[in-house]
Amino acid sequence: MINNITLIWLATPFFIGFVIYLFPKLDRFLSLGVAIFSLAYAVLIFSDRESWNLQLLDSFGITLTIDELSGFFILTNALVTIAVILYCWGNNRTTPQDNAGFNHFFYMQMIILHGSVNATFICVDFISLYVALEVISIAAFLLIAYPRTDKSIWVGLRYLFISNVAMLFYLIGAVLVYQAHNSFNYAGLQGSPPEAVAFIFLGLLVKGGIFVSGLWLPLTHSESQSPVSAMLSGVVVKAGVYPMVRCALMLEDIDPIVRFFGVATAVLGVCFAVFEKDTKRMLAFHTVSQLGFVLAAPIVGGFYALTHGLVKSALFLITGILPSRNFKQLQQQPMTTNIWIALAIASFSISGFPLLSGFGAKVLTSKNLLPWQVIGMNLAALGTAISFAKFIFLPHKQQKEVKEAKLSWGFWLAMAVLLGGLIAANIFYYQAYTLANTIKPLATIALGWIAYLLIFKKLVIKLPRDYEQFDHLIGVMSLILILLFWIVWTRSPVLI
Repeated sequence: MINNITLIWLATPFFIGFVIYLFPKLDRFLSLGVAIFSLAYAVLIFSDRESWNLQLLDSFGITLTIDELSGFFILTNALVTIAVILYCWGNNRTTPQDNAGFNHFFYMQMIILHGSVNATFICVDFISLYVALEVISIAAFLLIAYPRTDKSIWVGLRYLFISNVAMLFYLIGAVLVYQAHNSFNYAGLQGSPPEAVAFIFLGLLVKGGIFVSGLWLPLTHSESQSPVSAMLSGVVVKAGVYPMVRCALMLEDIDPIVRFFGVATAVLGVCFAVFEKDTKRMLAFHTVSQLGFVLAAPIVGGFYALTHGLVKSALFLITGILPSRNFKQLQQQPMTTNIWIALAIASFSISGFPLLSGFGAKVLTSKNLLPWQVIGMNLAALGTAISFAKFIFLPHKQQKEVKEAKLSWGFWLAMAVLLGGLIAANIFYYQAYTLANTIKPLATIALGWIAYLLIFKKLVIKLPRDYEQFDHLIGVMSLILILLFWIVWTRSPVLI
């Protein structure tokens, strides 16, 4: 029974995607129905609490595993997609800053992207993952280039080219795993040649926006339309992160590698974010940093991915309706109190403030760190509090005192889904609410706010962007490949 439900659920987004093209007037209803189906499937996973394994074709074919870890990622994908569809529905004609409506082509790509991301969250063989990641690349490219401006097309092509180069390395690694074990299963990494691990991880690091391999991400996420940025940052990058988390849980040799990149990514991303003066670029750098938190403690990465997906999608949608992307200008232009409250709730959650699920996710992650990870992750948490103080301390006034266009019902419904989800997700780890657990996050946030008000708010440092140039990004891939070879071959003691 569950096997049939899984296969129907897996195929539905692709089938509906083509149906939308035949019946364009039903685009929003059908898209929303698919996302709600995913939400129901995630609830089924959590209600059953058993791990389901499906072997399709033969022993060398498609392998699927559905468990609680998959459930967190699928739930994230469902809620973010529902929120983005509602947002687009309410802004179907035009949006203040994006200046483009959303037609049936947009919804079709959105729902195909949703389905292919879901596929990455349940497959445990490299060839199925490869197919799903390639479909994600194409759908994401079409969504990024949707406005059909010169800049959007260039940003989309840049994303597609970098993604394809990374996946070429990945495919070579997958073939090497098959050559060693006659199987594409993730478990085949154990005992495979070191170059297989290096090639596969290079592909996943780039797709997931991890460490310096993720420096393509700030430009791509910040220059896309707000709903697309919400999808990219909320769920798409997790399609590259989830396989690393799964491999770390399956194989002891992989766990230290994943944890190492988790800490390095968390610190690197936050170092850029604290100095960034552009709202969307700051959020994009923080996506890099927060993905590091997901990898730093793989066993609880699913819960952290859920809270991050909800927060980051909400923040990208909110920044899309602000009058400016520049923090300096926003400090001179008060926003309405209603928008500020939504912005503050999301910022409090990602900073680790109690009553929101970001608090439980940070506590749970900190309890599952190894001793050598603690200092780096504490610095990253402090940097997070400093970064989001930029939003929390922005000025705001009542609606009647501010000249702003009235927001659509779609925006507020999207906020209800995402911010309501942040409160409801506390149920997954309500045990976090003890006095001992509360002191450290509150102290970190207080220290971060003081540092922001006394130091970082007054700093004017313009970060160079040369490293985001296309040729530099390709060069960085070569350096990461060398680093991966060194890690796998030497089994560096720094990772133990």
